Amino acid sequence: ISWLLVKLFFKRLKDKYVIRDFHPLVFFYGFGLSLLALSVPLFLRILMKFAMTGIYPRVNLLVFMFCAIMGAQTTMFAMWFDMESNKDLK
Repeated sequence: ISWLLVKLFFKRLKDKYVIRDFHPLVFFYGFGLSLLALSVPLFLRILMKFAMTGIYPRVNLLVFMFCAIMGAQTTMFAMWFDMESNKDLK
């Protein structure tokens, strides 16, 4: 069921917001999900460095926080745009 929901979500984004009428929320979804995906290996690197040395690498921690916060914020903006675009479907 989860795979079907994800597949239909991306199909809806492509059909409704790229093919029929362009909307920039596709870029927001893409950028936000990319940043969230990038924050996972950064977090694993921070944990690995902390386990080996006992200190947090400051630059990696800042980059992780930037990616996680910007990714979550951008994804939330995309969801908000999507809700506003579909407000009349209630």
